[in-house]
Amino acid sequence: MNIKEASEKTGVSSAAIRYYEKELLIPAIDRTDVGNRDIDDRIIRRIQFVTQMRAAGMSIENLRRYIQLFDAQEDNAKEQKAILKTQLAAMEEKRDDLQSAIDHLNYKLNHFYDHMETTEEELRELERQHAEKVTDDAMSEGDGYNNR
Repeated sequence: MNIKEASEKTGVSSAAIRYYEKELLIPAIDRTDVGNRDIDDRIIRRIQFVTQMRAAGMSIENLRRYIQLFDAQEDNAKEQKAILKTQLAAMEEKRDDLQSAIDHLNYKLNHFYDHMETTEEELRELERQHAEKVTDDAMSEGDGYNNR
């Protein structure tokens, strides 16, 4: 199939497929006699793998390393698993950070009237005091300037 058909089949743009090939994330794609890409199921599976790993947050560099290990003749399962474990830990950390932010927003919503209104009023008062101080300081500087 050509690149347009592969794009439609995978949901990955033609530009992304070309980029994956250029970055060695997928093997070099065979060409037809007239130079068009001739994409087979092997390439489709690689595109899908790359897409899944990118969706999991894996960097291009780590993904390229993983694919190099996969394509190598020797058994690199331990190194491949280490890359996947590192990625999983990074995703779990992001999930935990996101969950913490969600929990914080839920708390704010659940305590809007007994917490947020009070906190917002305190902030308004601090802003008012600051504006007053800035005005007083400006007036003091003006008086000092006029006295020179």
